[in-house]
Amino acid sequence: MKVFMSVDIEGINGICSWDETERGEARYLEFQAELQREVNAACKGALAAGATEIVIKDAHDSARNLNCLDLPKEARLLRGWVGTPCSMMAGLDESFDAVMFVGYHSPSRSNQNSLSHTMNTTRVFEVKINGIQTSEFYINSLYASYLGVPVAFLSGDKHLTELVKEQNENIETVVSKEGVHGGVISPHPSITWSQIEEGAKKGLQGDLSKKMVPLPKKFKIEIQYKKHNDAYNASFFPGCKLVDTDKIAFETNDYYKALVMFKFCL
Repeated sequence: MKVFMSVDIEGINGICSWDETERGEARYLEFQAELQREVNAACKGALAAGATEIVIKDAHDSARNLNCLDLPKEARLLRGWVGTPCSMMAGLDESFDAVMFVGYHSPSRSNQNSLSHTMNTTRVFEVKINGIQTSEFYINSLYASYLGVPVAFLSGDKHLTELVKEQNENIETVVSKEGVHGGVISPHPSITWSQIEEGAKKGLQGDLSKKMVPLPKKFKIEIQYKKHNDAYNASFFPGCKLVDTDKIAFETNDYYKALVMFKFCL
């Protein structure tokens, strides 16, 4: 079984402040180590379920957060940004049997993760796809569906896991923390590691075809920016139109075209 894993940091156990996510800051190494442990737990579960190959996309910030020496030998690590429209899912193709997400977080405007955002922390106020408040999980899981690859597992904050279940109740999820406005409540990290290992194992077992996120036939996308001039600039991307002073809209029947638009407008 060939498994793809996309890894972020704002949804890991205990993390609650932006400086904890940034290389060079005093407490970054503490939470980088926690990210590594949660990824390793997911790898252990995947291997126990029969995975023979795991490709991991480091998908947070610099995309240089994981240490390959601390990963199992069955894992291959993609560091850095390739530059393709698939972004956090670079490396995924139709040859994979399943996708897993580790350390993912709630979408922008959510009050249940102090680090909630969607792709861009400085410019974007909100993203919607067909009226759905859109998370990075939703953007990326739709790409998996575009390729015909199911989503077996996700770990992240409680609110995100609830949103995931709304998309497909068969996806196995683990709550790593629960946001309380600007704060966060988390279990002891060792509990989260154990739950992730078991959840990843369970998620990769059974009929994976039941774990596909539904791919819409049409995509009506709205991006609302924090600054009106960013919306105006983005409105010149082919197919985009300015629908309010701070908002653009884009419609397509091809999700890959939506990803291309996201690459230049988010």
